[in-house]
Amino acid sequence: MNDTRMSINLKNMEIILIGTAHVSQESINEVNEIIRNEKPDLICVELDQTRYESITSKEKWEKLDMIKIFREGKGFLLMANLVLSGFQRRMGAELGIKPGDEMKAALDLAGELNIPYALCDREVQITLRRAWANCGLWNKSKLLAALLTSAFSNEKLSSQEIEDLKKRSELDGMMAELASYLPEVKETLIDERDQYLASKIWTKAENLEKKEITSPKRIVAVVGAGHMQGIKAHLEKIESAENGPKLAAPKSGMEKITHNSLSDVNELEKIPSRGIISRIIPFLIPIAIMALICYGFIRHGSEMSISMLRIWIFWNGSIAALGTLLALGHPLSIIAAFIAAPITTVTPFLGVGMFSGLIQVLMRKPRVTDAQNIIDDVGSLRGFYRNRITRALLVFFFTQLGGVIGTFLTVPALAAGLFNS
Repeated sequence: MNDTRMSINLKNMEIILIGTAHVSQESINEVNEIIRNEKPDLICVELDQTRYESITSKEKWEKLDMIKIFREGKGFLLMANLVLSGFQRRMGAELGIKPGDEMKAALDLAGELNIPYALCDREVQITLRRAWANCGLWNKSKLLAALLTSAFSNEKLSSQEIEDLKKRSELDGMMAELASYLPEVKETLIDERDQYLASKIWTKAENLEKKEITSPKRIVAVVGAGHMQGIKAHLEKIESAENGPKLAAPKSGMEKITHNSLSDVNELEKIPSRGIISRIIPFLIPIAIMALICYGFIRHGSEMSISMLRIWIFWNGSIAALGTLLALGHPLSIIAAFIAAPITTVTPFLGVGMFSGLIQVLMRKPRVTDAQNIIDDVGSLRGFYRNRITRALLVFFFTQLGGVIGTFLTVPALAAGLFNS
């Protein structure tokens, strides 16, 4: 058995895992060879519905409603998803391979050989939202830094380096580095999805019994090489819970671990609720600003309070507008950022990036070519700025970032002006 193929015999089924690097020609060749030779009863792929549509239909991007994206507060999630896609796109650019080509090859063969297929990954937006929710303020900052680094990096890998990504020793080192840098994100992106993928593969395989497929059933699952060991471990846990004695719960009062609980993915699809501190902080900052201005009025009169209001508007508006300028936003987007930043500071339910982003979309409406070229454009910084869809996302992101920085600078600036007078 090589490092990229693993055969697991469980219950009345054989599950063949194909571990791939997502921009590898060798992975595409291996997927084609194994599926044609094995002729499985089912093909499972590490895709969710969103990514399936993005690699099989360009019409998905042509129908993208950016105004709706900003109004629903999904700008950051879309940008994070595109940044991750762009990083993979850069890795395969020199090889002429697009991210997900090996998954597409598996789906194409499913259609050619009349084999049913199943999308077994968790929705990417749920994964990103869970990763964000599980991070504290410091780790959120580190995650943003990592995303920005990957978005603006010119790193390219050779074909040999990409093939090395499929070697267990290389992956162990990468996972260890990720775990030490951002353990919460590693758990969400890797560990949870190992469990999710294993549960979905098991459930889809069990459903084959209803279709009168003779035993043993043979399933081929095409997954990233980094998930192979985790999927194997979870599949074995599910089988043990079904065939063996039920595992005792680790703490009194908890339910016993059963086959159904191990294969259930409902908990992994929920977005963790924000802690009380996270819910309070957005209100504490405007309260602090208002309190300082009121104290200035009481202590020094209206002249001081007016001066403090000017400081507040200047810091908030200028730095948010600077963020919009860095994104090369439309002049009206820059003006909107300056005006909206002080207002959104005292209304935690609104983000200044939403206003500048909406103006950017209205003044520089995305073209059909922007939708058609978006996957290629996110592979470079120049492409991000050239494409009107991603330019609007940059305007949203940098305005929002500038607004946050301006807000945090406002409080000490007001306090300094008040107590030094």
